[in-house]
Amino acid sequence: MSKTILITGAASGFGKIAAFDLASKGYKVIATAQVYPQVSDLIREATEKGINLIVDKLDVTDPRDMAYIHNKYDIDILISNAGIMEGGPIAEQPMDLIRAMFDVNVFGGLELARGFIKKFIAQKKPGKIVFTTSMGGLWTVPYVAAYCASKHAMEAIAEGLKTELADFNIKIATCNPGVYGTGFNDRGVDSIFRWYDPEINFTPSAVFDGIAESLNNQLDPQGMADCIVDVALDENSNFRNVYPKETEDFVKQLQVEAWTAKS
Repeated sequence: MSKTILITGAASGFGKIAAFDLASKGYKVIATAQVYPQVSDLIREATEKGINLIVDKLDVTDPRDMAYIHNKYDIDILISNAGIMEGGPIAEQPMDLIRAMFDVNVFGGLELARGFIKKFIAQKKPGKIVFTTSMGGLWTVPYVAAYCASKHAMEAIAEGLKTELADFNIKIATCNPGVYGTGFNDRGVDSIFRWYDPEINFTPSAVFDGIAESLNNQLDPQGMADCIVDVALDENSNFRNVYPKETEDFVKQLQVEAWTAKS
């Protein structure tokens, strides 16, 4: 029997690629986007490509959207992919921007998952939730530390859910992208300069030299989207999925080095 899969953050990037791929494979896909213009664009593109999927609005910080989605849909798999990045030195980054990131990346993702978990349990059915976190959920990248903190939080939440829901036959997994060319990382860098002022902030502007150039060789997002699809469909997938292998090895080495790092 074909599974029903709901994907958040499907307006672009990994979410859109995965939604189109899963729908093309014959799964019933509910692709959600934050605002109505994105919904319209997604419907138009799917129609042009001859892809049959449901598109709906879901802002994970909007209680009305959340209640509507929980009430309307019964699903088998949730791919919790919606997220935002605000960059900048964490000692100076405006607190409202940090809170906004946690509202989307942590509280929104958790609340959405909890609603479907309750439905899985009430219906006595198995389920699976895949969280798109980040390699930044496993180590901390300078000048996007607050973003990494939100992803660290989701890693802990996912690990807690995995253990606590095992007896209910609800599977939990994370997918941890590195630096992919979806535009997400580029906009995260852009966000710094909407508030940073070298005349006011103590962080020297020189630390940002070359930051844009560092994004010139980002990876093709298709590979990571394929990983997300494979993890969602695999009933015995790994809990943590860092892709590609080179990124996994890099993160593991950084974690080893953290044990001997000096304060």
